[in-house]
Amino acid sequence: MSLLPTEPYRGTRDFLPREMSVREQVFGSVYRVLERYGYTRYDGPVLEPAEIYEAKSGQEIAHLQLYTLQDRSGRRLALRPEMTPSVARMIAGNAGTISFPARWYCNVNCHRYERPQRGRLREHWQVNADIFGSASLNAEIEIFELVHDLFAALGATRDMYAVRVSDRILLDWVIRSLVGVSADKVRLVSGLIDRWEKYPREVLQREASESGVTEDQFRTLDSALKSGPEIVGQVPAEVLRASPVAQLLSSPESARLFTFDPLIVRGFEYYNSTVFEVFDTDPANRRSLFGGGRYDDLTGLFSRQQIRGIGFAIGDVTLFDFLGTHGLLPGPEPEYEVAVLPTGPGLDDAARRVARVLRDAGLRTATALDGRRIGKQIPRAVKAGARAVVIIGPDDWSAGNVTVRDLATGEQHTVPYQDAARRLARP
Repeated sequence: MSLLPTEPYRGTRDFLPREMSVREQVFGSVYRVLERYGYTRYDGPVLEPAEIYEAKSGQEIAHLQLYTLQDRSGRRLALRPEMTPSVARMIAGNAGTISFPARWYCNVNCHRYERPQRGRLREHWQVNADIFGSASLNAEIEIFELVHDLFAALGATRDMYAVRVSDRILLDWVIRSLVGVSADKVRLVSGLIDRWEKYPREVLQREASESGVTEDQFRTLDSALKSGPEIVGQVPAEVLRASPVAQLLSSPESARLFTFDPLIVRGFEYYNSTVFEVFDTDPANRRSLFGGGRYDDLTGLFSRQQIRGIGFAIGDVTLFDFLGTHGLLPGPEPEYEVAVLPTGPGLDDAARRVARVLRDAGLRTATALDGRRIGKQIPRAVKAGARAVVIIGPDDWSAGNVTVRDLATGEQHTVPYQDAARRLARP
């Protein structure tokens, strides 16, 4: 019989304990910041009706990247490619019991069928943070402050990343009124803008022509997209009043929070005003890390009650690429702090007794399991990252004593076993 392969499915990953240690430290820092802001954690099913993604997640995800299946009753299901439609369903279904504004966060695995490459895999973990039930500009400000505080907690400085923000309300006016594109082609042109920095001008011009955009319209669009914040000066007052980003640009808050950039579109169809992306500024990894925006009508798929939302999602693949590029990944934590090592047969019960004292004191403690000699057990403890061993010999134990050895200095002391935890306490 041939053996099955040991590699995971292409585009997915195994996380061994050392890798999980690093991930848990990073995610732990993220969770602590979110919870300091008052966000509470939730979760949801990995399987959802395929229609919720086909309706709102955009053409690329719905028709090219969605993992779908049919259950025995003929229902079409999908492995979630993102969390926002799911949380909108949950909010809509429980709106009567939720106190708004609600701040929720999660860390879930998502699945997209795409070509694995740097920054993109077929399975990834994604931290979502969202505010539901607020139309206030304060929600935008909080989201941007939260992004900056998350980076600071991970050791990043402001020069390592850039927050680039736009508004689909402004962009729709530019496309329809300034450029003169008909309403039925706005979505096509928006998709073109989303690729503006990724393709040569001649490719963009050809795609624009195929979408029915004239050469004059293309030049006008190109000029508008390159004008940055100056484009806002051409927008009518009634459009500016409807745009959260335009209102923020007129306040002193904007300069410290983000850079306005008309090229930011975001591919998800549910965003309807504020959109933003966070970019790595290092030339070795100059790419979008994650993004988000405002979606004021997403719950309309599930309820006639309008519940406004704004949030973002950080994927683990791009986040860890960023941290690795900037040398910000923590090292793995030790497997345990202390190893309890009996020197001979008949001392296993004693080792468990000593280990119980150490664990009750909060020390991560492992005991020897296989009866190997001390000369082999100590190198194993060093490899595990332990800072000390507690050695139990028959003569010492007969007097209720153990030997505590510091693995960094080699210094050791014989103490009553009840005092071992005190001896091992960090200063």
